[in-house]
Amino acid sequence: MTIMDLIFWRHAEAEDWAEGCDDMQRSLTARGEKQAKRMAAWLDRQLPDGTRIVCSPARRCEQTVLALGRKYKLRSELAPDTTPDALLSAAGWPNGKSVVLLVGHQPSLGQAISLLLGLKQDGCPVRKGAIWWIRTRERDGDVQTVVVTVQSPELL
Repeated sequence: MTIMDLIFWRHAEAEDWAEGCDDMQRSLTARGEKQAKRMAAWLDRQLPDGTRIVCSPARRCEQTVLALGRKYKLRSELAPDTTPDALLSAAGWPNGKSVVLLVGHQPSLGQAISLLLGLKQDGCPVRKGAIWWIRTRERDGDVQTVVVTVQSPELL
């Protein structure tokens, strides 16, 4: 039986976009830093050693993942304008090994989750700082995709 876990982590609350600002340089707010720390503490207790962590190159995503204190790679495939297919490809879904954590943006995270779960394309909102943990598994030749958990920093 093959199992792959894919965890989608939306960056925590960031400064609002303003006309003329560089979207890639927007930083987390003080509230966002607290959200990132809270979710990182929870994730650190759940993630197995060897989890592959892939992060958008946007500053707010890197600030979010830094709270976790683990090695990660920046990948342009997770940038704000990415597609669900590019995001899933960067993760190696569905044939990757073990656990992959993606740190990225809406709407692409929600679109990828919707795609995996067979929902409408825009049918899955992901709150700032929240994670969706999804698993694909094979049972008796049948591939299943299940939601392991959804966590929001406000609920931890």
